[in-house]
Amino acid sequence: MSPNPRKPRRSASAEIPATGDGPTLDLNRYVPAFITFIANKLSTSATAYYQRHFGVNVTEWRIMSLLAIEPGIPASRICFVIGFDKGPVSRNLSVLQKRGLVTIRTAPDDGRTHAISLTARGRTIHDRVITAALEREKRLLSCLKKDEREVLIDLLRRLHENLGAVTGQSTT
Repeated sequence: MSPNPRKPRRSASAEIPATGDGPTLDLNRYVPAFITFIANKLSTSATAYYQRHFGVNVTEWRIMSLLAIEPGIPASRICFVIGFDKGPVSRNLSVLQKRGLVTIRTAPDDGRTHAISLTARGRTIHDRVITAALEREKRLLSCLKKDEREVLIDLLRRLHENLGAVTGQSTT
């Protein structure tokens, strides 16, 4: 569904010519809005579903999924990969630790950082959530043919790699 079904589609630009009140965006063509709207709606529905079925919110799940991929990583790496500030990551890690889902230890190679890992209980919850997460992804992409899914993944990867063009920061 288009973000704004009442606006006609424009072919060239996301910007609509100036009106009496100044320029406005065509939300049917403005890519950052599409990405934001999709991400917000996916996050909201994922939090509701994961909280109800597994007792974790979407931010906790993002952290847990990254810890399954990179066991023992520091919080700074979590912040960098998922694009969150230190505060929310730290708060979520504290909650996950109190619930016995992660361990936070001083890194053996650097006493100034911490190595964070899933506990056995955290891994069990991760393994249950990942099944639901992959099913949600499958349902989301069901409107696309296999080759279209591959093109979409490639385009999204390229956009992600090009974020430095607008953020001034490297994404790798």
